[in-house]
Amino acid sequence: MIYLNSEDIIKSITLDECMDAIEDAYRMYANNEYNMPDRLQVENNDLTSLYMPCFTKESFGTKILTVAPNNAKINKPVIDGIMLVNDIDTGEVVCMMDGKTLTAIRTGAVGGVGVRHTTRADVKNIGLIGTGVQGFYQIIYACKARDIENVYLYNRTKEKAVNLKNELEKELKNINIHIVETSRELVQKSEVIVTATTSYQPVIEEDKELLRGKHIIAIGSYKPDMRELPDTLLEIVDLVVVDTDFAKEESGDLYVPIQKGLIKSDDIKNMGEFLKENNNVELKEKTTLYKSVGMGLFDMVVADKIYKKSLEKKIGQNIEL
Repeated sequence: MIYLNSEDIIKSITLDECMDAIEDAYRMYANNEYNMPDRLQVENNDLTSLYMPCFTKESFGTKILTVAPNNAKINKPVIDGIMLVNDIDTGEVVCMMDGKTLTAIRTGAVGGVGVRHTTRADVKNIGLIGTGVQGFYQIIYACKARDIENVYLYNRTKEKAVNLKNELEKELKNINIHIVETSRELVQKSEVIVTATTSYQPVIEEDKELLRGKHIIAIGSYKPDMRELPDTLLEIVDLVVVDTDFAKEESGDLYVPIQKGLIKSDDIKNMGEFLKENNNVELKEKTTLYKSVGMGLFDMVVADKIYKKSLEKKIGQNIEL
């Protein structure tokens, strides 16, 4: 069995390869070429344990995560875990990899695919609301998907925005990184807005003219009572694309507006079908929303790609259980 730590994972797969793997996962989803049960979630006090098995025609495995919100107070990761990749014929575990890094890069790649397909090709300015762990990879992948010139950062705790700015400047040498004082200023200056928070209240103001013509990539909310986006956005949006159909029920950013009658469920497209049917959608002057809640299929397809690339590049440590 091969063990891949965080550094091994990063070395094994390129940004484009990871986004391409996500697009492969979307096609599998659209064609029903997978077997993925509902995510098993077990809670104990403030700890949550998540189990996400998934089969495809070529691979299968399971991601096991723990979520410990209070870890942020003691400088430990809020999300921890592992991904196990199994041999599709024998069931043997052939690879174990760091679950934190896999989750971070695949979520960044999911956002990057959203930027690839639901934003204009000529966008130059992107803003990020919420500068936590996910923020770094959301911006890295977005800047790979589009020729970005300016990145705007906003976080309620300014220190976190400063820390992310320093990290991004090491990776994005020719891109200007700015910190802004309000989310309104960020939306004004950005063509693409990424929301990556755990908020239960909208982090963007209710202002139709402020939002008109913007491209929103929302990856934070994953419960029916969590919301990052204002109702106003759903009143004016021209295109809404989700990663999975159950995002309409899992995320308050869609569930609540649907219940209010601001948007019809049938008007929301999943990305798998969107990629099959809409390769050349005109997005000029359009207001778009791409909403992701994630699924185990993403982890499985990306993990399988990482495992195979690590074999090609002779990366990782061979261990015996």
